[in-house]
Amino acid sequence: MFELQGVKFKHIIDLPSLKIQKNKITTLVGESGGGKTTILKLLNKMISPTEGKILFQGKPLDEIDSITHRRQVTMLSQTPIVFEGNIKDNLLAGLKFQDKEFPDDDCLKEILRKVQLNKNLDDDAELLSGGEKQRLSLGRILLLDSPVYLLDEPSSALDDSTEDLIIQMITKFVKENNKTLIMVTHSKEIANKYSDTIIKINKGKHKMEGDI
Repeated sequence: MFELQGVKFKHIIDLPSLKIQKNKITTLVGESGGGKTTILKLLNKMISPTEGKILFQGKPLDEIDSITHRRQVTMLSQTPIVFEGNIKDNLLAGLKFQDKEFPDDDCLKEILRKVQLNKNLDDDAELLSGGEKQRLSLGRILLLDSPVYLLDEPSSALDDSTEDLIIQMITKFVKENNKTLIMVTHSKEIANKYSDTIIKINKGKHKMEGDI
């Protein structure tokens, strides 16, 4: 799916060779500031490597239009993004940007159920707590039905029990729909429980921790 060849980004990342498999769950772990989020940004074309090459499905990433790429590769940042308006408006926001057909309210309610957000569609999104905003943002990207998801600490604002339920839901969705998931997490337990491959990032370099 992704192949990084001699990729460097300033003094943060130095990856001589790294492959990320299609239709697998790959988790990036390591200390804060080690470069995990930078890798996700590189894969999403938010930034470009200062050296080296990134291939996406065999094609150089710098030859792919950014908008086209992000319709296939959707990223959820650690800080949830919530737009002005109600919960329904926020769920549909990504679909508006991609000119996709809107689902009916029953489908939207099912998404809220999946992400454990017990709210009404017409509730004000800006009044949600941090954890609720994170779940709303997650629901929004699941509606996009992208082939690839990049999730940066998708459960960082959740308590332990809710975190496990949400990650379980995400990984089940990915496996059942043949998606590719690349996820950053601080939790070794989550990584060990749900990953096909674990990659430890330390000071911008990587080490394969496991390939299940």
